[in-house]
Amino acid sequence: MSSSSKTAVLLLAHGTPDSVDEIPEYLRLVMRGRPAPPKVIEEVTRRYQLIGRSPLTSITLQQGALLSRELALPVYVGMRNWKPFIADTVRDMQDAGIERAVVICLAPQNSRTSVGLYRAALNGDRPPSFAVDFVESWHDDPLLIQAFAERLRAGWQRACGETGAKVPVIFTAHSVPQRTITEGDPYETQAKETAALVAYAAELSKEDWRFAFQSQGMSGEAWLGPTVEETIASLQKQGHRGVFVQAIGFLCDHVEVLYDIDIGFKQFAEQQGMKLWRAGSLNDSPLLTAALAEIVRSRLSHSEPRPL
Repeated sequence: MSSSSKTAVLLLAHGTPDSVDEIPEYLRLVMRGRPAPPKVIEEVTRRYQLIGRSPLTSITLQQGALLSRELALPVYVGMRNWKPFIADTVRDMQDAGIERAVVICLAPQNSRTSVGLYRAALNGDRPPSFAVDFVESWHDDPLLIQAFAERLRAGWQRACGETGAKVPVIFTAHSVPQRTITEGDPYETQAKETAALVAYAAELSKEDWRFAFQSQGMSGEAWLGPTVEETIASLQKQGHRGVFVQAIGFLCDHVEVLYDIDIGFKQFAEQQGMKLWRAGSLNDSPLLTAALAEIVRSRLSHSEPRPL
């Protein structure tokens, strides 16, 4: 791998506020300039207060540092909804004389509500001056699947050992509005494909796992389901007394893991008389770093970057 400073990697992520005081402004950015209703601000603030803080930014920066070390290339990080903002990072790259960048969204499954918005933020008012090779999706990357399967096996085996029986697995991904899928978005198909590949790699039978969407929005419109709560309740009715959750749509700990799963779903499971375990997030997984590195190497092996 060439160590030329004119070639770089740009990792894009959602972003998260650094403190609860910043939540109203953060939500305004998430809602693309519209102020969030007071009840939404109050609920999101409550969730952040319960988990203390979201480590998304610090973990993403760590993921970038690990990837930079692996590739011997500069790796930049840009957030869509908070600091470091994508536009600011792009300016830093231009100031550094970057001529070509492989751009990877840290959302492996492609949706216009995530990857599409990252692409739009990257273009901004003025496209980057450097050549961009934008990775549309990598939901079925073999090393990514291995990384998830590694985390799944470790946690699931402990859960089954504690109960003395197989604990059903629920794979989850962030829900999106139903209209998004109706209009042709590939997200639902890709999320379920990731889950099936991880289940196969972890040697789960078809009876061992389910798929559900989590973190449905508060907009009032129809969002993708079934929900995790519905799935837990269904498993309880089937006689199960425990459930194991793995979020295959997220690559690190943040509020949708630390609150939605560790607090919200765990409390719901307990109300059903069930125990809930979850797989550890990928965070600093060497296999995740290897997956990202292989994607970059593959893109750089082409003589010309793919169009933005």
